[in-house]
Amino acid sequence: MQAHGGSILKVGNLFYWYGENKEKTTGTNGIWHWGVRCYSSSDLYNWDDCGVIIPPVTDDPKSPLNPSKAMDRPHILFNRASGKFVCWIKVMENPYQTRAVLVADAITGPYRIVAQGILPVGMSAGDFDLVTSPDDDKAYMYFERVHSEMICADLTRDYTDFTGYYSTHMPHAGPPSVREAPAWFRRKGKQYLATSGTTGYFPNPSEIAMADTFHGPWTTLGDLHPSDRSRTSFNSQISSIFRHPAKKDLYIALGDRWLPNLAGPAFDDGSMSKDMDSGLTKVMRDRTAKLSAGERTALMSMMNTEKTNTSIARYVWLPIRFDGERPVIEWHDEWSLDDFA
Repeated sequence: MQAHGGSILKVGNLFYWYGENKEKTTGTNGIWHWGVRCYSSSDLYNWDDCGVIIPPVTDDPKSPLNPSKAMDRPHILFNRASGKFVCWIKVMENPYQTRAVLVADAITGPYRIVAQGILPVGMSAGDFDLVTSPDDDKAYMYFERVHSEMICADLTRDYTDFTGYYSTHMPHAGPPSVREAPAWFRRKGKQYLATSGTTGYFPNPSEIAMADTFHGPWTTLGDLHPSDRSRTSFNSQISSIFRHPAKKDLYIALGDRWLPNLAGPAFDDGSMSKDMDSGLTKVMRDRTAKLSAGERTALMSMMNTEKTNTSIARYVWLPIRFDGERPVIEWHDEWSLDDFA
């Protein structure tokens, strides 16, 4: 299945799982993506391939959908007022990370580009999440201001642009501590935001933060995977978190295992592979550690391991449990929806 950096959107009686299609990516052919692919399911177990819902544009090297462009993290919202499905994508282009916006009448397309080359509220913007308020259908984008801080920016009513209002959160001096890969959810009136450190495709500890409103202030609650002594979030990076609509209190974290060959045999007992235990894992035990020039070179070398061969990536889906208001993710070799009321 090819739905990397993926999200789930429920439309009618079906769940739609969509993400980056890496089927033609080899790491050596200059193909970063092959569009956005989507799958549908009525039960989250059995999936039908809906195909490439946003195809690559192969005949225009300047298109944000050209396979050579570093396009990732698609996010789709349904706009009730317009009746349109609105998709935002991130495009990494020197020297900025920009956005493109597409719209369609159905979640499976066809989509058309309505804007591209956007600098969100004037900023180079990294990984992001799109969210809507169930109270008034207002939409927001959480994104990493590249190597700096987390931003919450209001979207216009049609979800295709920014109003200009934003707030800043979680400032850091730079990688590996700066937060990326935001994944938002709401539970019992509280807002939650899971984020990752910035270490390329190499995994690192996720953090969870909580707030009363979309614009915070945010309180960091700590490691979302405290039982994983490898400090790698079970060799994964969370891409999105969604609430199962038919279960009382089930939230599911979707993650990418970008480097599956580095996975240890078991994470819950602290066991890990030699590759994991060397280099970056030791550094990430103290995310504020200052790296020497030699350590930084070794770190970058590890981060580049299989970096662009993302077609080999796998997925980690895990349920979230709650200690009061604090979310916690633990390892399960297998689990079932029937385990939850």
